[in-house]
Amino acid sequence: MIMAFTDIRKWSVIERLPVAVRPYLYLIRFDRPIGWWLLLLPSWWGILLASEDITFRTVFLLFLFMAGAIIMRGAGCVINDIWDRHLDKKVERTAGRPIASGEISLEDAVIFLCLLLLCGLGILLLLPWVTIFLGFCVLPLIVLYPYMKRITWWPQLFLGLTFNFGALMGWSAVTGEVSTASMLLYLACILWTIGYDTIYAHQDKEDDIKVGIKSTALLFGEKSRFYVFCFYAAASFLFLCVLFSTPVSWLSFILVLLSFSYGAYRLTEWKADSQDSSLNMFKDNRDIGLMIFIALAL
Repeated sequence: MIMAFTDIRKWSVIERLPVAVRPYLYLIRFDRPIGWWLLLLPSWWGILLASEDITFRTVFLLFLFMAGAIIMRGAGCVINDIWDRHLDKKVERTAGRPIASGEISLEDAVIFLCLLLLCGLGILLLLPWVTIFLGFCVLPLIVLYPYMKRITWWPQLFLGLTFNFGALMGWSAVTGEVSTASMLLYLACILWTIGYDTIYAHQDKEDDIKVGIKSTALLFGEKSRFYVFCFYAAASFLFLCVLFSTPVSWLSFILVLLSFSYGAYRLTEWKADSQDSSLNMFKDNRDIGLMIFIALAL
């Protein structure tokens, strides 16, 4: 049964498809592309920052990483929902998810996960060996991430470590190596993720307390806006350090600054106790990330 406040939206595109297919698309959050956008953007930034010019290979890598982000975000959702299938039943926002509600069995979910991972492997093998190595390195983090919310108040940090490997992979796909600048980009993206996922976690505070789930939203409490601002500010500083070490134009630099300023302004409007406000502020991060991507593409 779908609860009053849920992260599942009956999307008309999915609802026109065969009934047997729909639960799997909802399982990988196909109705909510915000997740794969946030997974994709660090890799896109890494590709553009490592490229001296936009060539056919650059465009090919952008599309390749987009396909990989959609597939691996889906795989991550399946892993997360397998881990959380019992907890999700107790949380209003997640009770209607396909595994928690019984629409998809555990066995079918595992088979589907294997198919997604095979597709991801096919894409990975088209990239340089350094990028392939990084792709295998992140797999244990993807598997362990859902467990972190049970043992630490900082699952958002672990998500940042996991979710932003694309920054290193995108950079290495262009240059064939992991440089100091790419590591700074990775750290900037980790801080950005801690910020936006803290906002996201504010949707579930009451349910998380009931079932014993930990998060930075509960850790920071009423000071969440201040801490999120600090994480965003630190991420912005590191990102600007990366820009100084790469041949970006002054126009791009100014547009990136404007993107950061817009993000700071939107944060002032965030109402941490409102589920709708937290969800909308979380989604704003995709728009800010796309603004940065356009600025870099210039």
